[in-house]
Amino acid sequence: MLNEIDLSRADLNLLVLFEAVLEERHVGRAAARLNLTPSAVSHGLGRLRRLLGDPLFLRTPRGVVPTARAAELATPVADVLARVRQVIATAQPFDPATSRRRFTLGAPDGVSAVLLPRLLAGLGRSAPGVGIGLRQVLPLAGDMAPERVWRSAFAEIEARAVDVAVIPSDHIPARFHARCLYEEDFVLVLRAGHPYAADPTLDRYCQARHLVVSFEGDPHGFVDEALIRQGRARSVALTVPSFMLALAVLAETDMIAAMPRRFVARHAAGFGLVGLEPPLRLPRFRLNAVATRGAMLDLGLAWFFGMLE
Repeated sequence: MLNEIDLSRADLNLLVLFEAVLEERHVGRAAARLNLTPSAVSHGLGRLRRLLGDPLFLRTPRGVVPTARAAELATPVADVLARVRQVIATAQPFDPATSRRRFTLGAPDGVSAVLLPRLLAGLGRSAPGVGIGLRQVLPLAGDMAPERVWRSAFAEIEARAVDVAVIPSDHIPARFHARCLYEEDFVLVLRAGHPYAADPTLDRYCQARHLVVSFEGDPHGFVDEALIRQGRARSVALTVPSFMLALAVLAETDMIAAMPRRFVARHAAGFGLVGLEPPLRLPRFRLNAVATRGAMLDLGLAWFFGMLE
C-alpha cells in the first residue's frame, strides 16, 4: 500500500482517520468520533490524498463517498490497524475489571448456547466492561475427513475473524494452542408425550420421522453412518440450519433429532422437550478451544481463553 519512499512521510494516525471517515461517510461525524475538529480531519485527508495519489473521498450533499481506490484500500487498512492494535494490546497490561475490550468467539450455535450463560455470568462478576461477539463457525460441506473438516474455522482464527474458536475436533494443527473444555455425546430429543418414548427400540427409531441440523441442508450425517454399520436406515423429513430452530420445530411435531447432551440439558425443557438415550451407539467427542500460539501472548486474549474453561 505504501512504498518505501513515502514511508518516511507516513503517519499511522492517517490510517485511523481513513478508517473513521470510511465508516462514518461524513467528515463531521468522523471528527467527533476521533475528538478532532472537522478542519483537522480535512487537513489529514489532504495529506493522505497526496501520499496515496487519489482523492479517496468525494463530497456529496449528505457527506462523502469513497472512491474506487478507497474501497480497495478498506480491507488492507483494516488489517494493518488490527495488527497494530493487537501488538499494542499485547504490550499493555490487561485489567479485566476496567477493560473495554471486545472479544469474538467462534463456535457452532449448539456449542455457543452451552458456553454463553456461564461465560456471561463470569464476565458480569469480573469484567463488566468487556464485550463479546459470537460468530458461527461451520465444518466444510461435503468433507467429513476429521483432519480437514474444520479447516475453515482455522482459517477464520488466522484471519482474526475470531479470537478463539471452540470446535468438536482433536485434529488441531501444531501452530495452534488448544485446550479441551469438555466431552460431549448425543441424546435423542422429542416432545414430551411422544409415542416413541413408550417403546424406544431401534426398529421404531428407524421408522420415525427425523430432523437433522445441517447448515448446508445435507440430510446425511453421523447417525446415518452408525445406522449403515448395522444395516439400517432412517427417513430424514427435515433439515434446519441451527440447533435452536430445531428445538422449536421438534416442540410442534412428532419428529426426532439427535443433539449434544449438554445443549439438550440446558435448553430442551424450555421447549417442552425431553431427552432419551439413543438405541444405538453414537459418537463421543471433545470440544476444544483453539487460538493461534502468537495470539496467546496477548494477556487479554489469554485471559479470555481462560474464561471459557
